[in-house]
Amino acid sequence: MLSYQHLYHAGNLADVQKHALLAWMLDYLTQKDKPLTYMESHAGRGLYDLGAEEALKTGEAAAGIDLAEAWFPGSHPYMQRLAETRALHGPRAYPGSPLIAALGLRETDTIHLAELHPQEHAALVAVAGEWGAHVQRRDGLEMALAIAPPTPRRGLLLIDPSYEVKEDYITIPRVMAQVARKWNVGVLALWYPILVTGAHVPMLAALTETFPGAFRQELRFPPVREGHKMIGTGMFIVNPPFGIEAEAARLAASFAALS
Repeated sequence: MLSYQHLYHAGNLADVQKHALLAWMLDYLTQKDKPLTYMESHAGRGLYDLGAEEALKTGEAAAGIDLAEAWFPGSHPYMQRLAETRALHGPRAYPGSPLIAALGLRETDTIHLAELHPQEHAALVAVAGEWGAHVQRRDGLEMALAIAPPTPRRGLLLIDPSYEVKEDYITIPRVMAQVARKWNVGVLALWYPILVTGAHVPMLAALTETFPGAFRQELRFPPVREGHKMIGTGMFIVNPPFGIEAEAARLAASFAALS
């Protein structure tokens, strides 16, 4: 039974890396006057209240976006999406990646979202209708394989599991290879946690063997509380947009100051 709910972790430092790079990539892709497709395999609820009891309980937003907001100029696409979300939903509202995409894309673009968790799916459906998104309650990797290559063919797939299903570490490299064979022009972006157990290491070895030219960034940070097993955040991106190395370097410099 799926139990993970991102509200406890929304706005943490992993979100900062993931959402900053995602917002930047979508901004880059929309500079060309051609429609695109955005797909997300593990969408969550899309909109979070950082003032909710669940978010306050872990303190991860306080150690994440509340601190990191000062790292970015107001003109950064991530900060623009954050400001738009707050204007629409209140000062403690935080956009999940589906909302970052919806706010950054155009009417000519297409959004496909998958979420299996029943409560998270219901919450996503309640807000995603405003975005014109296609939402499915199904395995997101299956959705990506079924849709690829999408129409429009330009676009980005975000794979962002909670990894509570440990088989994800084995399944993801295989599925990404299959999606890439069907959709060789797609930007395939994978987020993964860096845990004290090193569970991500074999997955990254398999991905690097299949995609030797992919972009990879790993950032470390102190555990947010005693006993917390996540000590960093990673992004692995196939067909990365031009210029992402400079954007990632700016982000890395800010994370380095934490330690």
